Amino acid sequence: MEAATTNGDYGIIEWFEYVAENAGLVQTETLRRILKENYGVEYLKKWLGEIKNIDEMEASALESLYTTLVPLASHADLEPYIQRIADGDPSPLLTQQPITTLSLSSGTTEGRQKYVPFTRHSSKTTLQIFRLAAAYRSRVYPIREGGRILEFIYSSKQFKTKGGLAAGTATTHYFASEEFKIKQEQTKSFTCSPEEVISSGDYKQSTYCHLLLGLFFSHQVEFIASTFTYSIVQAFRSFEEMWEEICNDIREGTLSPRITIPRIRKVVLDIISPNPCLAMRIEAKCEDLEGLDWFGLVPKLWPNAKYVYSIMTGSMQPYLKKLRHYAGYLPLVSADYGSTESWIGVNLDASFAPEDVTFAVIPTFSYFEFIPLYKQKQNQNQYFSSATDDFIEGDPIPLSQVKVGQQYEIVLTTFTGLYRCRLGDVVEVAAFYKGTPKLNFTCRRKLILTVNIDKNTEKDLQLVVEKGSQILSKKARAELVDFTSHANVANQPGHYVIYWEIKGEVEERVLAECCNEMDVSFVDHGYVVSRKTSAIGPLELCIVERGTFKKILDHFIGNGAAMSQFKTPRCTSNQGLLRILNVCTIKRVHSTAYC
Repeated sequence: MEAATTNGDYGIIEWFEYVAENAGLVQTETLRRILKENYGVEYLKKWLGEIKNIDEMEASALESLYTTLVPLASHADLEPYIQRIADGDPSPLLTQQPITTLSLSSGTTEGRQKYVPFTRHSSKTTLQIFRLAAAYRSRVYPIREGGRILEFIYSSKQFKTKGGLAAGTATTHYFASEEFKIKQEQTKSFTCSPEEVISSGDYKQSTYCHLLLGLFFSHQVEFIASTFTYSIVQAFRSFEEMWEEICNDIREGTLSPRITIPRIRKVVLDIISPNPCLAMRIEAKCEDLEGLDWFGLVPKLWPNAKYVYSIMTGSMQPYLKKLRHYAGYLPLVSADYGSTESWIGVNLDASFAPEDVTFAVIPTFSYFEFIPLYKQKQNQNQYFSSATDDFIEGDPIPLSQVKVGQQYEIVLTTFTGLYRCRLGDVVEVAAFYKGTPKLNFTCRRKLILTVNIDKNTEKDLQLVVEKGSQILSKKARAELVDFTSHANVANQPGHYVIYWEIKGEVEERVLAECCNEMDVSFVDHGYVVSRKTSAIGPLELCIVERGTFKKILDHFIGNGAAMSQFKTPRCTSNQGLLRILNVCTIKRVHSTAYC
């Protein structure tokens, strides 16, 4: 995350204004740079053959040749090359420069983690986008130079591939990079936690220390941040349970026995010292907050914090209600748009609500193409058997040709060896900033719920769950903690199962109403027709015991995922997860909406 404004930030804004104004030309030149750096690698030779005069070709001619001859690809098309790199093949397969590091995707979207090449270019663009975003944020929410950031950030353990390459999450690589140190030095604003806490490898111990140190430096904290909203909400839920222990550590200058990693104990005990007055003030505030169900926790405990900052779009949106509860009157600022493969766009409008945020594409980071997507019209006599979605695709177009209001799938060509790689993200062009488009993230293109001819995306599921949970909060004053789903086709007819973890007591009649409301809120024509004809069975709502989704988090982390990149899977067919969900189910309700 980024922080305080320096004079250099005005320079980075001027740079971005220039590249945004000339985005079309900058994109063409960006592709030329990528191809000049990597021409002759095995993957490109397969499609481009031998071009003798690549240095003499005009950038526009090279762009035309590339997009004509090199086909669109999925990660699966590039995976054999990446696997050879991971296994130690030293030949130039995807890049001319040797790839020594591989990033791991979160694995919660596709169901398994993928390798993505990571280079120094990856760290540099991360530093650049953090500085750029901070410069625009500081225009709206200026912060003090020399302040601190309470960052809930986590590195996972790196490991070596068969070929000896370092592998780990992109955030792990960045937090270990020189650029992360440079960022803190340049901004004169430092995270409350030292590197030993960030890289502990045990997210529970790291979270406790983040909270302890964040409160020890509470008057210096300028804003609260994390990679994903989930991490902040998870941290504050934990704080509700262990605030007394943290206060005792501040009072005595001690460290809870729950912290067992020696290097963390040493570094934290070297930082803190007994502060009875601070502990007493925090205790009094926490006692008040308990009576308010922890509403406004952030401004109460961190009185100088200006905002809360993290990725808040896509699968993070369901956590916004709880984050707003904790943040009280403090603004929520959405962080920037990127993927493991590449950074894409920057949030220039820090004052916008997360639901309204757009991301201006940075045309120097990668070469972007956009596949126009058109919704197929559905009627009662027309069904679609596609296992992917119901979009009709147009031909890919460059960044300069996109149109406001149109939906697209993003295609990336990167400096790190991905060529015309489909990202799977659906975006809508909301506007232009000078010559570069501002994007709304819509959803992942991949369907997550389908049994028959029905097609529902993660966004469709989120809207349905939101409608059901509104009844929950109005009629039972209960809170939806988290949710996931499963398309159960083990028995016919297949049906949707939605798992809820709830805080509070809810009568069965209210749960039945929630279940019916969700069932009728799926508007996909294929689902509605299938329910009416009993080709899909009644929706099943399963209530799981408290702490179930923490068990899911622990399951993922136990299998190599990182807290900093964790996203609750909104639909799962993973047998390990389903076992946890079904063992923890304490109540089942079936919809009667179509009876």
